[in-house]
Amino acid sequence: MRATGTRFLIVGLLALLMFIPLFFVSAVIDDRAEFSRRAVSEVGFEWGGSQLLSGPVLIIPVEGPVTISELVPVIDPATGETRQETRTRTETRPRQPVHLLPEDFTLDIATTTEIRSRGIFDVPVYTGTAEARFGFDPEAAAALLSDGERLLWDAATLRVTVSENRALRGETILTLDGRPVPLEPRADGIAGVTARLGDPRAATDYALTLGFNGAAELRATPMGRSTTVTMQSDWPHPSFDGAFLPDRSEVTEQGFTATWTIPHLARPLPQAAREDYDGIARQGSAFGVRFFQPNDFYQQAFRAARYGILFIALTFLTVLLIEGRAGRPTHPVQYILIGLAQSVFVLLMVSYAEQIGFGPAYALSAGATTALLTLFGWVGLKLGRRSLVLGIMLAVTYGVLYLILRSADYALLAGSTLAFVALALTMILTRNEDWYGPEGPGRPWFGGKRPDPAPGDLPQPAGPVPEGPGAAMRGR
Repeated sequence: MRATGTRFLIVGLLALLMFIPLFFVSAVIDDRAEFSRRAVSEVGFEWGGSQLLSGPVLIIPVEGPVTISELVPVIDPATGETRQETRTRTETRPRQPVHLLPEDFTLDIATTTEIRSRGIFDVPVYTGTAEARFGFDPEAAAALLSDGERLLWDAATLRVTVSENRALRGETILTLDGRPVPLEPRADGIAGVTARLGDPRAATDYALTLGFNGAAELRATPMGRSTTVTMQSDWPHPSFDGAFLPDRSEVTEQGFTATWTIPHLARPLPQAAREDYDGIARQGSAFGVRFFQPNDFYQQAFRAARYGILFIALTFLTVLLIEGRAGRPTHPVQYILIGLAQSVFVLLMVSYAEQIGFGPAYALSAGATTALLTLFGWVGLKLGRRSLVLGIMLAVTYGVLYLILRSADYALLAGSTLAFVALALTMILTRNEDWYGPEGPGRPWFGGKRPDPAPGDLPQPAGPVPEGPGAAMRGR
C-alpha cells in the first residue's frame, strides 16, 4: 500500500489542480458581471445618469479701455510719397468678466428611488428635487477691476451647471427677492441653466428649485463662503464619498439623511475671480453619495470562487481521512470529480441567483452539491456510513461560506478561522499516522532501491557463535 505521506502529497497536488476549473468559473462570472454592468449603465444613462450640481455663479461682464496700435498710410506733403506711420487709439472693449461665488449657500436635496429592469437585471434610479438659497456680495467684484474698467451690472447672469440637461424634470424655478426670473439652457456647450438678472445689486434673497432624474451617484460642489448641504433619500445603502464626508449622517432601513457643513477655507476656490473656477470645483471639490448595492450576487460569487480552493481542499482532506480508516483508497479521478462538482456549485449559484435571488439560489445549489457528494461517497467511494461524515462536513462548510459571502467585513476572519480549525483537526487526527508506510523511514517516499547498510550497521547474532572447522584452525 502507498505510504500515507505520499497519498497526502498527491491529494494536495490534485487540490492545486482545481485552480484550473475555478479560473474558468471566475471568467464566466466576470462575463456575467460585465453584462450586468452594461445593463445598469444603459438604464442609468437613459434615466439621466450620475448627477453633479455645481453653482450658482454670478457672472458680471466687464468693459474697459484698450489701447490699439496700428499702421496708417500718410502722404508726405513735401515729396508726395506715402509712408507707414504708427498711431495709437483707445477703445472700450469687453474684458475678462468677474465671477462671484455666493456668501451663504444652503442646498437641500431629497430623492426618491425606484427599481427599473433591463432583462433580468434590476437598476436603482432616483428622482430628486434640489432647493437652494443663497446671496452674493456685489462689493467683492469692484476690488478686481483695473484702471478704467467698469462692471456691466445690467448684463449680469446667474449660471448653474448640471451633468445632463436631459435629466432635468419638473419645474426649474429661480426667484430673486420673490420675483421669478426665467431660465434658459446654457449656450456654451456645457450642461446647465442660466438666467439674465438685470442689475442684482439690490437683491438679497436668491432661491432656486431644480427637479431632476439620476442614477448611481449624486454630488454637489461647495460654492459658498459657508456651504451647508443636506441630502435625504429612501435608499438604505448609501456610500458617501468625494472630497468631503458628511458631518452627520443617519442610515436606517427606511433611508438616510446626511449633512455637510464646509467653510470657504476648506475649498481651493476664490470668492471672486476674473477666471472661471467651476471646472476646478467639479473635479476637485465635489462630494456626495453613491447609491450602492451591497453584496450583489456577482460580488458574492467572486468571493465564493476565491474561497473555492479552500473548501475543495477541506473536502479532499475529509475524504482522505475517511478512506484511510476504511482501507479503500480513492482514485485521483474520483478526487477530480469531487473538485469539479464543487466548482460547478459556483456556476449554479450565479445562474439561479439571476432568476430567484441570492438566498434561495445558494440554498438550492449548496443542497444539491452536498447531496450529490454524499451520495457519491456512499455509492462511488464505498464509504458506507462514513459518507454521512462527509455530508455533515459539507453542510458545515457551505454554512460557513454563506456567512462569509453575506458579510464582506468578516469574510477574512471567518475564512482564516475555518482554515486554522481544519488544519488543527487534521494534525490531531493524524497524530499516530505512519507517514513513511511499511517500508520504514529508510526508504524514500518516491520509491527506489533501499541503500546498502554500512558495515557497522550489520545485525549481530543474538547467541554464541557456533564452532566449526574454521574455529579449530584459528585455535591452532
